[in-house]
Amino acid sequence: MTTEDDAPGTDLERLNENLVKLEGLTERLVAAVANKRKIDPNLQGPGQDLLMKATSAYLADVMHNPSRLIEQQVSYWGKALKHYVEAQEALAKGKLEPPEDHTPPDPRFADPLWRTHPYFNYIKQQYLMSAEAIANTVRSIEGLDPRDAKRLDYFSRQIIDLFSPANFLGTNPEALSRAVETDGQSLVDGLENLVRDIEANQGDIQVSLVDKSAFAVGENLATSPGKVVFRNHLLELIQYSPSTETVHATPLIIFPPWINKFYILDLTERNSLIKWIVDQGYTLFVVSWVNPDASYADVGMDTYVEDGYLRVIEQVKAITAQPKVNVVGYCIAGTTLALTLALMKKRGDKSVRSATFFTTLTDFSDQGEVGVFLDNDFVDGIVREVAVTGYLDSFFMSRTFSYLRSNDLIYRPAIRSYMMGEAPPAFDLLFWNADSTNLPARMVVEYLRGLCQEDRFARDGFEICGERVKIAEVKVPVCAIACETDHIAAWNASYQGIRQMGASSKTFILSQSGHIAGIVNPPAKKKYGHYTNDAPLKDLTAEQWREGATFHQGSWWPRWGDWLSRRSGRQVPARTPGTADHPALCDAPGTYVKGAKAS
Repeated sequence: MTTEDDAPGTDLERLNENLVKLEGLTERLVAAVANKRKIDPNLQGPGQDLLMKATSAYLADVMHNPSRLIEQQVSYWGKALKHYVEAQEALAKGKLEPPEDHTPPDPRFADPLWRTHPYFNYIKQQYLMSAEAIANTVRSIEGLDPRDAKRLDYFSRQIIDLFSPANFLGTNPEALSRAVETDGQSLVDGLENLVRDIEANQGDIQVSLVDKSAFAVGENLATSPGKVVFRNHLLELIQYSPSTETVHATPLIIFPPWINKFYILDLTERNSLIKWIVDQGYTLFVVSWVNPDASYADVGMDTYVEDGYLRVIEQVKAITAQPKVNVVGYCIAGTTLALTLALMKKRGDKSVRSATFFTTLTDFSDQGEVGVFLDNDFVDGIVREVAVTGYLDSFFMSRTFSYLRSNDLIYRPAIRSYMMGEAPPAFDLLFWNADSTNLPARMVVEYLRGLCQEDRFARDGFEICGERVKIAEVKVPVCAIACETDHIAAWNASYQGIRQMGASSKTFILSQSGHIAGIVNPPAKKKYGHYTNDAPLKDLTAEQWREGATFHQGSWWPRWGDWLSRRSGRQVPARTPGTADHPALCDAPGTYVKGAKAS
C-alpha cells in the first residue's frame, strides 16, 4: 500500500516546479546584472602592460632557450597522457574506480567522490596537473622585474583557482549530489542567494559570508559598557566603565583602523580585548571613526592627525587630569599613529608616554601580498574613481582583501551559497568583516601614493600638518605586535619599520596566525602562541630575529600587559566615564558605528 506522497512522479513534479522557479529567478538575475555599476577597468584587474611584459619575456625566453619550452610541454603531456591511459585501462578491465591518486590533500576536493569516482577523480587530477604546469611555466619566465614577476605569479594563480572544477556545477560532485537529493531545491535556493547578492551590490557579485540577521551592534556585539564622551565630525570617543576598584593613573587610548569598524576588539565578551584591558585595571578610551561619504572628499591624512589623534589625546588628558597617555594603533591607524608621534616630536609635544603598534607597516619597501594591488594600474583607477565619487566605496577594499584569500573568502563560500543552496553562517568575525567602511578621497590618494608607493615616511620624509616627518623621529618607548601569517601587513616588513624608529626602548612580539586572529587571541583560548627575542632590534635583521626567537605557548596579551603596566603609573581610584566638562553623550558603542552621520 502506498501513500500519495510515496507515489511515483511526486519527486519529478517537485523537480519540474523547481525548474520553473529557476526560470523566474533567472529573469531577476538578468535584470540585476543589467543594472551593474560602471567600474573603471583598472579596478577590475592589472593593466595590459603587465601582460605585454610577460608575453615579451616569455617569447624572448622561448627564442633563446627553446629546449625549456619543449621540456615543460613534454613533461606536462607525459603526465596527462599517462593518467589518461591508466584511467582507460581501469575502465577496460571493468573497474569503476580511478587509477592511483598521488595528488596532495586539497580542501577544495574534500568530498570523497573526488577520490573514489572515476569521472570526478579524473577531472581533479587533470586540473591539478594543468595548474602545476601553468604555475611552473609562469615562475620560470626570465627577464622580468621581480615586482612584475610577483604580480604575474599572483594573477596567474587567481585565474588557475577560478577554473577549479569545484567551482562549476557540472564538475562538482557534492553540489550535483545535493541537487539530486533535494529535487533541485538546492539550485533554487542557490540562485536565490546569488540574485540577492547581485542585487545588493549593484550588479556585482560579492558573496555574503555571514547571516547578518544574527547580529546587532550594541546588542550581541560591542557590548562592553561605556560612554561616548567626545564627538566631532571624524570620530566618537568611547570611555569604558571600570571593572576594578583602582586603575593605573596613565590612561590608554586605542586607535583602530578606519577601513573597518572598531568592534573587532569587542566582538563578544570571551573574545574582547577591550574587556580584557579594562579588567586589568586601565582607564580605556577607544576611537570609533565615522563612515565617510562624499562630503568628506577633502579629508586627508592631516585631518586624521589633527582632528583625530591630537584632538583625542588632548581630550583624554583633560578627562583624566593626566599629563601623559599611552596609545595603541592598529594597522593603518598604527601607521598614522607613527606619523603623529613623529609630528609631536617636531612640535615638542611630550603627551605620549608609550606606543603600541598592532600589525603596522611604517616602511613600505616590502608591501607583502597586498603589494600586487599597489602598482599604478590599480592606484590610477582608484584616483579616477574617487575624483568622481569623493570617496572610495567600501566595496572595492572588501573585494581586494577577499582576493588575497580567494579560495577561502570567495570560491568556497560561493560554492556553499550558490551551488549547495546553503544559508551563510552566523559568525561574528565575518559579520564584522562585512561591516566595512568608505575612505575619503584625499586621504586614500595620499596614503596610497605617499606612503605605500613612494615610501616617504621611511625615505625622505612624509608631509603632514605642515611638517616633514621621518620614521626615525618616533622616540617614545614602543611595543609592536606582528602576525606570522599576516597577508596584509607582513611581519618582517612590520619589523623593518619598528627597527628604524628612533626609540631607545623597542619591543617586538610575533604572534602566530594572521592579521585578525593573531591579534584577537584571548588567553583563555590557549590557541596561538607567540615569539620574543631580547636582543636589540638594531643588531638583527628580521630573519635573524626569528631564528633567535623563543616560542611561548598562549596569547601575547599578558606579556604586553606586563610591558604596559610598567609604563602606566601608580594605582588611583577607578574613573567613571566622563566629567562635568565632558558629559556622556550616549552609551557605548555610540552612534557612528551604527551608521549615523556626523552632525
